[in-house]
Amino acid sequence: MKYYIKPTIVLAFSISSIFSAAAQDKAPNTARILDLQRTIETAIFNDPWLVGNKHAQDAVDSMSVAAGSLPDPKVSIDMANLPTNSFDFGQEAMTQFKVGLSQAFPPGDSRRIKRQQLQYKGAAFPFLRQDRRAKITVTVGQLWLNIYLARESIALIEKNRVLFEQLADVAESSYSTAKGKSRQQNVIRAQLEITRLEDRLTMLRQKQDMFQEKLSEWLNGSFINQYPNHQNTDRRTQTSHYTFTKTLPEITLLKPQLYTLSSETGTQSLFEHLSNHPSMRVIEQKIRESDAGINLAEQKYKPEWGIRAGYGYRGNDPLGNNRSDLFSVGITFNVPLFTRNRQDREVQSAQSTMSAVKTEKWQLARKLIASFETAKTQLLRLNQRQKLYESQLLPQIHEQAEASLTAYTNDDGDFAEAVRARIAEIDAEIDALTINVERQKTILQLNYFFITNVNETVAGNHRLGDIQ
Repeated sequence: MKYYIKPTIVLAFSISSIFSAAAQDKAPNTARILDLQRTIETAIFNDPWLVGNKHAQDAVDSMSVAAGSLPDPKVSIDMANLPTNSFDFGQEAMTQFKVGLSQAFPPGDSRRIKRQQLQYKGAAFPFLRQDRRAKITVTVGQLWLNIYLARESIALIEKNRVLFEQLADVAESSYSTAKGKSRQQNVIRAQLEITRLEDRLTMLRQKQDMFQEKLSEWLNGSFINQYPNHQNTDRRTQTSHYTFTKTLPEITLLKPQLYTLSSETGTQSLFEHLSNHPSMRVIEQKIRESDAGINLAEQKYKPEWGIRAGYGYRGNDPLGNNRSDLFSVGITFNVPLFTRNRQDREVQSAQSTMSAVKTEKWQLARKLIASFETAKTQLLRLNQRQKLYESQLLPQIHEQAEASLTAYTNDDGDFAEAVRARIAEIDAEIDALTINVERQKTILQLNYFFITNVNETVAGNHRLGDIQ
């Protein structure tokens, strides 16, 4: 049975032939069986960073609306010119009860530009989440593959340990029937190799446990209900019992046309492919935000306006005659005359900020290109080694091991040579397994460079859009 991760998943890769019925039979009833795809989906779904990032975006979006609004008007209430000798409201003609209202207007187009600046900042958050999901895919995928490598290496050694135990029995039987120094050495050597295999098994189990504990950080859904507004529709994500499928997935390589030549890809061509990477899109948004910052600083060369109006109520004079109330209106504005050490410097600061962000873009582009070329070279060499092992090395080592064992059992060969040949075969099988796993890990890393879709979905019941 084959199935594939949809192209719209974080790295848009396909994984086939993930688990067999035998693996299901051996799994505990309470344990979830996780293939590579499901492991990545669970890790992304349980990630609190994605939820926090969405809340951070909501905060910036709300601020962008607030930034485009006028400042609140100000109301003033005064008791003006009250005589201190009597505090009589009607004694003096200047005495009045005043109510004033004023409204400030930011200079130029500041409000629109500030709102736009925050909108650019908010637009970077979906790309940050996309990059985060891509990095989780690489990190969790490599942990899953490391667990697979350790587990299958253990299986290979345990399979061959039986043969070494049989060799030890043969050596002991030969020693008991024909005593001699060489025969005693054979018995000791056989027991020594079994002990060494036990040590290797212990080390591999240690690695497997270590990788599983690291992976548990991503799979643990114990606190998922504590994430504000996170809708956990899959209660199974909260179980701590997992078992992993036993088939090595074959991950589809994105942009295969870039791997046809062993030479380096043209820098300009590669940059065009990488320009849509989410981390690059984040910096593009930062550049737009910085450009808006320059425009915002330039608005300070324009005056800031204000309008005010007031109403003054006056009491009757001492003779009882009515006094007219007073109304006043006016405008205020600042005069940006001394701009050299303020406005000029603020514009220069904004321009320098934008230049710094642009250099950050080119620094990231160089890093991505170098990382891609490194991973590409590694993949090409791994392909060569895989072909060499499958076509020549493994058959030759197996043939040598069989010949050495046959010669020894027919009393025509050296025991030490038979042991060395069998150990060499085990090592070669583990090396071949390591090459196959490293290829998949490298493909995961290479696929990271070619993410283009922000609103990707995951096969299954969950949409990543729910936590964008």
